[in-house]
Amino acid sequence: DLGCHRRCRAALRPRMKRPVAISDSANFYVSAERIFDPTLKNVPVIVLSNNDGCAIARSDEAKALGIKMGTPLHHIRDKVDAHGIRVFSSNYTLYGDISRRAVEVYEDFTPNVEIYSIDECFLDFVGFKDRTAHAMALRAAVLRRVGVPVRIGIAPTKTLAKCANDIAKRNPIFAGVLDMMDESLANWLLPRVPVGDIWGVGRKTTDKLKALGVDTAADLRDLPIRQARAVGTVVLERIVLELQGEACLAFEDVEPQRKGMAVTRSAGTPMTDFDTLFQAITAHASRGAEKLRQHGLVAGTLTAFFHTNKHRPDRPQYTASRTTRMTPMSSDTFDLVEAARRCAEAGWPKSDPGSFGFTKAGIMLNDLVRFEDRPQTLFDQARPKSPALMKALDDVNDRFGKKTMVLASEGKNQTWRLRADHRSPRYTTRMEDLPVVR
Repeated sequence: DLGCHRRCRAALRPRMKRPVAISDSANFYVSAERIFDPTLKNVPVIVLSNNDGCAIARSDEAKALGIKMGTPLHHIRDKVDAHGIRVFSSNYTLYGDISRRAVEVYEDFTPNVEIYSIDECFLDFVGFKDRTAHAMALRAAVLRRVGVPVRIGIAPTKTLAKCANDIAKRNPIFAGVLDMMDESLANWLLPRVPVGDIWGVGRKTTDKLKALGVDTAADLRDLPIRQARAVGTVVLERIVLELQGEACLAFEDVEPQRKGMAVTRSAGTPMTDFDTLFQAITAHASRGAEKLRQHGLVAGTLTAFFHTNKHRPDRPQYTASRTTRMTPMSSDTFDLVEAARRCAEAGWPKSDPGSFGFTKAGIMLNDLVRFEDRPQTLFDQARPKSPALMKALDDVNDRFGKKTMVLASEGKNQTWRLRADHRSPRYTTRMEDLPVVR
């Protein structure tokens, strides 16, 4: 019939490709450090992981000296001294605030922003006639208003946009922006992209693909769909379709509700007694409760865990993880800390606990729902005046700085805190750390 005929014609008609862009910051942690310290320009800089362990961010100058991602600091001490490499501890407070400021700029240039990571955002570029000019203006605005350089890749799918971004990153001829909406341009560039550099293709999958003669992004794009599924399940199948220009990864116009969250940190010094361990777990549970309230969520289950250093087989090993239900579901700091204590006490070693040095602890929150959607029963007894008390706690810490008001069980002399001997000031979030111009 006529209706069926029209539906068939609509199905066969080529779908309008929706341009999606991804913007990422160049050597983001290093770039953030350079905003407030001009002496770091054009010199080798590295940023270290938690507890000042390994290099997790490197300037181009540091990369040129042969410093690899993840190299432990004690392996490159001689190189640091010989070449005057500037070393910084991770300053996540600063990096998070710089990331937030960059997102504010993105929101002035596109109606939809999807935050992918601290230094990467997908941007909706539908409706812009000259996408390259628009992206160039965006780059200039981020550099002027925030101070970090970004690169932008544009394509009809997220996977192709990531490819375009990587190409723009490595080839100065594109001046930081590559629009790969043109299929002929993609056909010319994809044979030059190693298959291992494609977003979502891991090392093991790369080895399997190379054994089949699939060496480039173009080779993977042309791989039969059934063979792709056989090699890497539906995940690789979607990547192949995305390389062919068919969007399989939806653009999230609205951030999806979180299903779970974790707060975990390594300890600056091993924790050998329960009080010290519980100080750390209290801090993590308090932070988890704060994050729940920021997102308007409550948790149904809490897991507390702690373990020794897995990389020290010569030392006694112990791992504990215990889970409890939250009844009623809650985002109250007191409720979460009480639940975390029950789990920690249940997992604490029964014999000779002092022989273990616990180097990591944390909490995980699951079964998250929105506060207004939480299930209620006749016998649930919520803490009296909890919402008002938690709002007062959050207001105090928002106004006077994080950790201004904490639970006593978090302790005062926190020996478990992370080592950060090379951390720069929190320039944008602490009054006492504001840079002074003389």
